[in-house]
Amino acid sequence: MVTVSEAMAKMIEYSEGSRHDIDHFMKVWAYAKTIGELEHLDEQTQKTLELAAIVHDIACPSLRETHGSAPGNLQEQYGPPLVREFFADSDIDAAMLDRICYLVSRHHTFKDVNGMDYQILLEADFLVNAGEDEKYLRAVSHFRENVFKTKTGTRLLNSVYRENHP
Repeated sequence: MVTVSEAMAKMIEYSEGSRHDIDHFMKVWAYAKTIGELEHLDEQTQKTLELAAIVHDIACPSLRETHGSAPGNLQEQYGPPLVREFFADSDIDAAMLDRICYLVSRHHTFKDVNGMDYQILLEADFLVNAGEDEKYLRAVSHFRENVFKTKTGTRLLNSVYRENHP
């Protein structure tokens, strides 16, 4: 089955030199990996989470080209077919691919969260987004109270964004 490192290298190539996109998904992957391991995810869920973290913003380059920006709802809509294409030549099993597509299709949706992989992807993406975008930084307290559920994610949020701590 495809390894996380193989997917990472392929996504770097897919990003065509966009250092922002590469830096973003690598940071999200690092947070997701860290939170998942410290929350003791099983091996399959951990791998699913890490692969989803790598490809979660796969639609952003094409959306910026066609729409001038990459709003979350369009990322969720356009991402899954691109994920399927991205993994088409891999031996990833169908159930894992379906879950990765599901996670990508909901990585900006904060309600009806089903599964630790989903919860952790939301937390990891927010941790990075808050460092990249002022609107997310202003929302740290709201996310701490309403979105973050894992002990590890909350601990990291409090450590990184101390000045936004109540």
